[in-house]
Amino acid sequence: MKALVATDYGPPATFTVADLPIPRPGDGQVQIRVAAAALNPGDLALPRGDLRSMIELTFPHVLGNDFAGTVTEVGDGVTGFAVGDEVFGHAVPRVMRPLAATDRPALGTGTLAEYVVVEAGTPFLAHRPATLPAADAAALATSGLTARAVSITAGVAAGETVLVVGASGGMGTALIPLLAAAGAKVIATGAPDDEAVLRELGAAEVIGYGDYPAGADVAVNFAVPGTELGPIAGALRPGGRLYTVTFPVPRPEWIGRDDISCQVVLDKDASLGGMAEVAADAVAGRLRPYLAASYPLTDGVRAYTDLAGRHTLGKRVIRCEE
Repeated sequence: MKALVATDYGPPATFTVADLPIPRPGDGQVQIRVAAAALNPGDLALPRGDLRSMIELTFPHVLGNDFAGTVTEVGDGVTGFAVGDEVFGHAVPRVMRPLAATDRPALGTGTLAEYVVVEAGTPFLAHRPATLPAADAAALATSGLTARAVSITAGVAAGETVLVVGASGGMGTALIPLLAAAGAKVIATGAPDDEAVLRELGAAEVIGYGDYPAGADVAVNFAVPGTELGPIAGALRPGGRLYTVTFPVPRPEWIGRDDISCQVVLDKDASLGGMAEVAADAVAGRLRPYLAASYPLTDGVRAYTDLAGRHTLGKRVIRCEE
């Protein structure tokens, strides 16, 4: 099979499309013919060597966590999935098992490939509704899960003002409609060319990065490292709430305020809902991805190079069946 791989530690320009053996499912696993796979900035952390002090890669390393496709083989003990089922989900590389969920982890062989093998008994794998296109499902895997978790954790009420930093990325574009549906006033950060799309998704105002107005009830951060949250915290009213998905976990001295709350949203066990809930919200129109670009698998190196080097509005998706 063809797969997009890293052959050593390095930047996306060093990735390559290689021919590898098709992975076979073991007990409790399913093999999936991948139709579409979505790119995430986090995909680059392992091949870049960011986690090398904790995790040592073996090469070739197949990239990708998010996918949509068709079940082509099931291992012993699998219930709930059969050959021919259309599915979608999220699965981190098996080498990341020590950092994955403690209960029913979502592990896989890399989704930027014609075939992937993933664990079946996890909330991070679900049937794909017929009304949800494969590319949209792949794009919503990580971003939809995160947007739902942030929305549920924040509990934004109608009339509250929410500042979303990193609003133009996959998670931000998934979250904005959820906040708008809750009746919040959304102030979104973005580039000038992003404004029309962000407003169409539900943002009431689009501002430049770092140009944060004061008085927001809630701030959500998808982009700034935990060490640099001070300016975002400064935009909150007394008693305001700050939610972030980035690392490192922020310390009080980095926040600079003791009159607001700050929480990292990391739902590793899908206690706030898994892929089935993402599917339900997508069918109901509450979650909808914005697709920035689509590439064939043979153009995967350019896709990741674009992700690393260009501003992205929404999600980049790779088509794996061509």
